[in-house]
Amino acid sequence: MQRGPTGDYLTVSTVGDEVVRAFVPRPLPPVPPLDVDPALRDRLDHAHLALGRLDSTALVLPSLDLFLYAYVRKEAVLSSQIEGTQSTLSDLLTYELEQAPGVPLDDVREVSNYVVATQHGIRRIREGFPLSGRLVREVHAALLKDGRGTTREPGEFRRSQNWLGGTRPGNARYVPPPADRMPEAIGALERFLHDADGRTPALLKAALAHVQFETIHPFLDGDGRVGRLLVTLLLCAEGVLKEPLLYLSLYLKQHRDRYYELLQDVRTTGDWEAWVGFFADGVRETADGAVATSQRLLDLFRTDRERIAGLGRIAGSALRVHEALQRRPLTTIPRLVEASGLTKPTIARVLDALQDATLVRETTGKERDRVFSYTRYLAILSEGTEPL
Repeated sequence: MQRGPTGDYLTVSTVGDEVVRAFVPRPLPPVPPLDVDPALRDRLDHAHLALGRLDSTALVLPSLDLFLYAYVRKEAVLSSQIEGTQSTLSDLLTYELEQAPGVPLDDVREVSNYVVATQHGIRRIREGFPLSGRLVREVHAALLKDGRGTTREPGEFRRSQNWLGGTRPGNARYVPPPADRMPEAIGALERFLHDADGRTPALLKAALAHVQFETIHPFLDGDGRVGRLLVTLLLCAEGVLKEPLLYLSLYLKQHRDRYYELLQDVRTTGDWEAWVGFFADGVRETADGAVATSQRLLDLFRTDRERIAGLGRIAGSALRVHEALQRRPLTTIPRLVEASGLTKPTIARVLDALQDATLVRETTGKERDRVFSYTRYLAILSEGTEPL
């Protein structure tokens, strides 16, 4: 449906012939209401079914915390890559080992901060804290707590004008609301999240809220990452997902141009339906992908346990090391000693055997401070995380 602009343009400055007009979105829900025709309803229904399958997967995984550990980190890498970082999943895991020479430190700090921000947001929701402007600021503070973001007012809504694309507001692709209009816009979004004007189904609410947050763009930096994380936090807060298992960044990375085009189309033409269909397809594809990945990992672990069981006298110790590798697929001998309770000489013998069996690879080529990779596990996790 073509509604026309979903907000109002406000002239914020004029320098010579260059007029800067900022966009101030109208409150949600859209007016007139969304036209959910049978085709769009079908796409939303498929997304709901996929979310149900994903939520059920959490109940049968033998080690949910293991899966979450891996998936949150993959999402951190992907979401940060959309914003321009070049870090890989291996970079992040290496950084977490505090063995990061040669890793682009500012990039990997940003990715690591994303993990912390995600964990903070989920913890607060489980404590019963409402999804609100305050929680969004807390998540933002964790996201920009060190590295390049420290000068971009972590945890504070912006007090100056920002813009997207271009070298200045006058030639920007998009100019969000001026700072003095932001409290009103954020307050309206918060009321929508809390169903102040009527109940909105959770998946539809997530789709609409994501666009509105990106349109308001309330921070000087990190808006995209917070906006994508908002989807996961909202679905958990609404009880659609018991665990934070849905992350859209791979889908948005793969369809980056279309994603930005649809965000702008909502603002300029009011075509919410095209965006909601795209979003629903992304939820379905992402949820189905997460279920398939969890099954692939379970199959890998089962196959590798069977191979390890055939290693003879060392098999018992090797299975304990294998269990530790599932929790930290990039690790060191001291970490394995701590995780498994085995001695350092035993760990060394096990790793030699696992390398001979091509289950593990030493990544540094050094005699000391060696790092070992559970290669097939990391290969599955790293799919789609190649830098843009």
